[in-house]
Amino acid sequence: MKPKVTMIAWNQDDNYVVTAVNNHLLKVWNSSTGQLLHDLVGHADEVFVLETHPFDCRIMLSAGHDGNIFIWDITKGTKTKHYFNMIEGQGHGAVFDCKFSPDGQHFACTDSHGHLLIFGFGCSRPYEKIPDQMFFHTDYRPLIRDSNNYVLDEQTQQAPHLMPPPFLVDVDGNPHPTKYQRLVPGRENCADEHLIPQLGYVATSDGEVVEQVIGQQTVDQDEPGLEPSILDGMIRQLQLEQDQRTAADQESAPSGPQNGEGTPRRG
Repeated sequence: MKPKVTMIAWNQDDNYVVTAVNNHLLKVWNSSTGQLLHDLVGHADEVFVLETHPFDCRIMLSAGHDGNIFIWDITKGTKTKHYFNMIEGQGHGAVFDCKFSPDGQHFACTDSHGHLLIFGFGCSRPYEKIPDQMFFHTDYRPLIRDSNNYVLDEQTQQAPHLMPPPFLVDVDGNPHPTKYQRLVPGRENCADEHLIPQLGYVATSDGEVVEQVIGQQTVDQDEPGLEPSILDGMIRQLQLEQDQRTAADQESAPSGPQNGEGTPRRG
């Protein structure tokens, strides 16, 4: 195998440089003389995450596709702490990114299975108030390009950055209760009817009325005038209200030549 450097990171005081090589080794170098000081052994796959501690110049974090997360003392060339991202029933999850908190007491990682892992000192009680599965409903919505090659949301025909704040949903797309929807920036002061209740009622093919999560309520999409789901209908309604407010603001704004090109919008 021809050695290739995959990542480079300076430590906090710039006295050391750490390189990740595709043979799974980390190498610690003296930044002034270029001398190789240590080989750090532990990873079993390529490393694409190297993060220095925000104030302790001895500490460096590494993580890779093998699911391993190491805290190193690069001055001694030793392992301080090791975590392995094992996911029950699915093997290990490759770690894609890690960041330290500003106070250096915590660090957070994201993996290939969509998990956010938070490590640190203290207890996990503050995190128990939030659901285990949290996604924005727009995370996997299809995008299209218009005639000017601008990216638009397929459902609303709107530029993604101009859309209303997204809803929080679980892994199946079911919206969370209103108390969680208020955690989304921009939804803190929304009316309750704009935050989607968790449950609704739907009639089955046998005529029986059952309670069901709103995000799972569907209708025959071949019937004209019907929305694919109540969630989609509410999204369209919020988008329409936002477009009406924008149009009203533009009518009240002073007219004059506009410089620069903006993102085209469709009704």
